[in-house]
Amino acid sequence: MRVSVILGHPDPKSLNHAIAAAAVNTLRELGHEVRFHDLQAEGFDPVLPAGEAARDAELPPLVALHCAEIAEADGLILMHPNWWGQPPAVLKGWVDRVLRPGVAYEFLPGDGGEGVPVGLLKPMTALVLNTSNTLAAREQAVFGDPLERLWADCILRFCGVGKVVRRMFGVVCTSTAEQRHAWLAEVAELVRREFPA
Repeated sequence: MRVSVILGHPDPKSLNHAIAAAAVNTLRELGHEVRFHDLQAEGFDPVLPAGEAARDAELPPLVALHCAEIAEADGLILMHPNWWGQPPAVLKGWVDRVLRPGVAYEFLPGDGGEGVPVGLLKPMTALVLNTSNTLAAREQAVFGDPLERLWADCILRFCGVGKVVRRMFGVVCTSTAEQRHAWLAEVAELVRREFPA
């Protein structure tokens, strides 16, 4: 199984990076082909230039690589912190530039873009792993969990992903080393469950 793992966090010492390492190592132990991208480390530019939005636009090599990999993926893991109820800009820009027409979705003939598109990604499982400094109960009560709506309904299922599993880890800023260790063990277990050998 080919699994794309996309990390959106600027600090290599972050819990997000540790979560990514746990996911990647577990996937490899299971024998999967892993395509890992630390967007910040590889200098992924999140800004979508005007001319690149067209379906037949010529893409920069890095964007083209991401497009090819996501089109071939049998599974997807996304990791990022909850910043203002959204992913960081680098990951939002990855969505804008990579989950594009002809790669992740297309409109039916005669549809000028006003209808409901057909998702082109394989009916895979996507595992979305987030970190937060907001208590889960407060997140749900006050904000209604915008990341669930964003990833599951507005992006991934729109692109054809069949199953979206999301787990929020927090509160990070007050967590202990023991708690973080337990979270990393949980990440490994989630990966084993959702991407079995």
